[in-house]
Amino acid sequence: MNKPVEKDEIDLKAQEFIREVRSRTQPLDDNELDLIFNSGRSFNGWTDEPVSKEQIRKIFNLMKQCPTSSNCCPLRIKFVMSDEAKEKLGPVVNEPNRVKTLKAPVTAILGTDHDFHEHFKKLVPFRAEMMEKRFAENPDMIVPWANLNGALQAAYFMMAVRSIGLDVGPMQGINKPGMDGAFWAGTNVKTMFICSFGRGDETTVFKKLPRFDFDEACEIV
Repeated sequence: MNKPVEKDEIDLKAQEFIREVRSRTQPLDDNELDLIFNSGRSFNGWTDEPVSKEQIRKIFNLMKQCPTSSNCCPLRIKFVMSDEAKEKLGPVVNEPNRVKTLKAPVTAILGTDHDFHEHFKKLVPFRAEMMEKRFAENPDMIVPWANLNGALQAAYFMMAVRSIGLDVGPMQGINKPGMDGAFWAGTNVKTMFICSFGRGDETTVFKKLPRFDFDEACEIV
């Protein structure tokens, strides 16, 4: 029988914090669910309303709280805002998508760090040695872990953008090797996709495409 894990002072404080949060919060109401999920759309155009660096930091700080496997946190983000950065971005975005991407207030380049396993001393200090050994002995695990958990964090990122009242436009139509060379040179980060965000222009929204019904995609067993 496994011995129960002993809780230290930090664990106990975390548990008390959750109890306190639960005592003062309620599930999201219909308007808030619409903001994040039901009315959420992929935008193809943007207003001139700027996005502040404070908003960008808030988005990241919301996203980073969500779970990844063993807290591996492989997502890396380049926030393209300056004219200089947009000059680098333009050539590695496919032509049909280039104009709308460069007009966005911010475009996030979302990549996964394939060296994420080198950061366990910071991210999982109580079992860093074990995790480092695991990946050293099983290097074939690195890319699947990076891709799965990076995709999870990218989804959290888009929900965080919507949660502060902004809109998103994720897109795969890019030259990924070119993006890696332009923005991740000298690292082991690999681009997944880009996501423009800001205040979306409603006139650029198309009709919403169908989704599966519950019974078509799910089974309660």
